[in-house]
Amino acid sequence: MPRFENQTVLVTGGAGGQGASHVRAFHAEGANVVIGGIDARRGAALADELGPRARFVRLDVTDESSWSAAVRATESVFGALNVLVNNAGVQNPPATIENTDQATWARILETNLTGTFLDIKAAAPALRRAQGGAIVNIASTMGLGGTAHYAPYVASKWAVRGLTQTAALELGRDRIRVNTIHPGVIATPFIHEPAAGAAAPIADFYSPEPFAIPRLGEPADVTRLLLFLTSAEASFVTGAEYVIDGGLLLGPALQADAA
Repeated sequence: MPRFENQTVLVTGGAGGQGASHVRAFHAEGANVVIGGIDARRGAALADELGPRARFVRLDVTDESSWSAAVRATESVFGALNVLVNNAGVQNPPATIENTDQATWARILETNLTGTFLDIKAAAPALRRAQGGAIVNIASTMGLGGTAHYAPYVASKWAVRGLTQTAALELGRDRIRVNTIHPGVIATPFIHEPAAGAAAPIADFYSPEPFAIPRLGEPADVTRLLLFLTSAEASFVTGAEYVIDGGLLLGPALQADAA
């Protein structure tokens, strides 16, 4: 029996690089999938590709009324919401703190942090009505240390950690588990295309060669971990943080010819 048969999963940023991977995998495991996002063309195309167990809903994660409408639509079409994946996020163009304008700071925090707050707020009652479920917030290894030139993004992902653990404490007795995944550098447009206002993409100046697993991560790497965390196999896991970065945070690895 597929792991998510008769369950409904809402993925924000569901038409993007990692998001589309997550949506397709949940669908393959039997779930009804709701693709939340602001790119109606790509979102609707993915829903059409997957068929009747998939729907696109327009969702601005920074807008509380948009969240309420998305949850209502999910329950109206599929009857319940069982899993929420907060995957939507934006990156700031690289700049020192001194050279970061307040509008950029506000935009990054509004999407990455306030969006996560609003998703938990909107989804918790629906998950409670479904007799429990799971929330996974996609954070970043940048939420586990400082990174020069990315203060807004770093701050947003550090804050998501505390928000996730607080939600785990508040919702645990309702049988709602809340966890965080911290991906490293994953091969998506997020890495291969410049952030708004940036001159070059991260891929132009990052190399995985020094690290224990010398390759970029793939969306499927994150997806496999996500499927575990939202399944019954992880029923004793809440408030946890999972790093999936190929050893990036460990630092340079011993090279093979030095072993």
